Amino acid sequence: MILETLNPMHYNITSLVQDTMPVATVPILILMCFLFLIWSHEETSSIPGPGYCMGIGPLISHGRFLWMGVGKACNYYNKTYGEFVRVWISGEETFIISK
Repeated sequence: MILETLNPMHYNITSLVQDTMPVATVPILILMCFLFLIWSHEETSSIPGPGYCMGIGPLISHGRFLWMGVGKACNYYNKTYGEFVRVWISGEETFIISK
């Protein structure tokens, strides 16, 4: 009898997991969704330029300036967005004004 109670196969652990998982995961999932919405929220700017897109936009625009050089990257953004453009260089918001 003692050996039977010490046997881990004696307990049905799946019934415990099924009962506690929804109770614990639902508030965590709601909190994670709420934090993701706050984190991905961006203020819309009236100045045209590449979007922020959770930090990917600044990385892409900075990489374009490193890869193409300042002159070609400025020409690319001016052709794409117009003569007044907002981009990110080294993580700082930068305005390109040209005509």
